[in-house]
Amino acid sequence: MKLYSDSITDGQPIPSEFAFCVPDPESHVRLGANRNPHLAWSDLPAGTQSLVFICHDSDVPSRSDDVNQEGRRVPADLPRVDFTHWVLVDLKPDRNGIAAGEFCSEVTARGKPGLEGRDGIRHGINGYTDWFAGDDQMAGDYYGYDGPCPPWNDSIIHHYHFTLYALDLPRCPVEGRFDREQVLSAIQGHILAQASIVGTYKINPDVKGVELGGLDLSRVRARAVRSDGFDACRHREH
Repeated sequence: MKLYSDSITDGQPIPSEFAFCVPDPESHVRLGANRNPHLAWSDLPAGTQSLVFICHDSDVPSRSDDVNQEGRRVPADLPRVDFTHWVLVDLKPDRNGIAAGEFCSEVTARGKPGLEGRDGIRHGINGYTDWFAGDDQMAGDYYGYDGPCPPWNDSIIHHYHFTLYALDLPRCPVEGRFDREQVLSAIQGHILAQASIVGTYKINPDVKGVELGGLDLSRVRARAVRSDGFDACRHREH
């Protein structure tokens, strides 16, 4: 099974039009266009009855103490956890791709609905649901795609894993309000094949270096799946 994108080159920076926030020289960050990227696939395995698509960031700080704090920097050696950016289930196998901006084309404050879409496609909640909880201006259930927004003072480049799963199930066995962890648990034992591409993104202009050059992509993609994390384009006042 093959996964490819006209929007993202595997191992290279994600264009800013697909990001939740972008660098700003005066305020560190500002909101971005937040369009979902184009994705397409081919060579599905025999017996595929539905597809699941998930995007996550594997480089989110495990503690928020230094995140987006003036005069401080998130250390490179801080343990990292996962943050979900997109959960999409019940894609039919005769569908061969997702158009850029098809499901998301802006930042929507206070979340967005996850009702069943055309062709029975369902969206799960992403990590911004937890991150913005308690923020009067942004709190809500964030369904579907919301793009990269790593801390503006992080010391490392973030890696975003776009993964397609081919299932032997006609419908993903999750109901109601579901997240990435619930989907991954529900599809265990039903995955016929999976394919992924990895894009990178950063806000901090001081972070230098080749994006994935010299790194073992298989190790990057094999980062353990964890449920908590912090990844937002601004610091919340509590």
